[in-house]
Amino acid sequence: MPWTRPETPLLFAALTLAALLSAAPSAPGQTSTPPASSPRLAQPSPRPQTPAPPPPPTIQAAPAPAPPAPPVVPARFVVVLDAAHGGDDLGGHLSSGQLEKNANLGLSVRLRSLLVARGIQVVTTRESDQSVDLNRRAEIANHAQARACISLHTAETGTGVHLFVSSLALTTTTRFTAWKTAQAASVTRSLALAGVLNAALLQAGTSVTLGRMPLPGIENMTCPAVAVEVSPERSSDHRVTAESDDPNYQAGIAQTLATALLEWKAQAARPDTASPEGRQP
Repeated sequence: MPWTRPETPLLFAALTLAALLSAAPSAPGQTSTPPASSPRLAQPSPRPQTPAPPPPPTIQAAPAPAPPAPPVVPARFVVVLDAAHGGDDLGGHLSSGQLEKNANLGLSVRLRSLLVARGIQVVTTRESDQSVDLNRRAEIANHAQARACISLHTAETGTGVHLFVSSLALTTTTRFTAWKTAQAASVTRSLALAGVLNAALLQAGTSVTLGRMPLPGIENMTCPAVAVEVSPERSSDHRVTAESDDPNYQAGIAQTLATALLEWKAQAARPDTASPEGRQP
């Protein structure tokens, strides 16, 4: 259709101004409608992170087993056998013609065998015909910390068995012990040991004589100590039925002494029946 000129100049001018205003850029401070934005590119989605593998489980080492409790070691029970005399010291002469030193050693060997067979540890002052002075005998006994010391003798006089304990007066134990009177602190236990020996011998039908006298070979010892002297066996009319060195007679005496020492050991395990000093033999 052909363009028609506006009827009035005023209307034309208004239309022209409106066209100009719509084409002009926005002035500062004025809001303009932004052009249509271009489509936004899609952002890549983050890659899922692979979780770190869990740490390997900690293996707790099994606790080391507790070491076994040390076994209870019973107190050592040692008996010292002192065969008197020996070597140049002959001792007495027996009716059989044998020397006392040899008869004493024979008795010691018999008694030692019986004690060892019963589980008692034995220390001897001599094993052969050798000279051993009195101080050395006491040193052996004291070093062994013996629970009983038996000094063995034989004689051609008297009858049965004689048991002798030192005549030293009882003294209390001190830090330092005088060598020549070391036995004084053990006199009570020595008397108790003599009582056990006496009871066993009497039960076996052996005549027993008890006594106290100076005993140089024992008075340096700190253990309970008794001198045992074996005399001939005699009948009721005092006739000799066995000499003190007779093997069968000695074997019987040794058997009885072993039985008594086994009882003495048992008393060491029964504090209620032990001796007053230390409440044990």
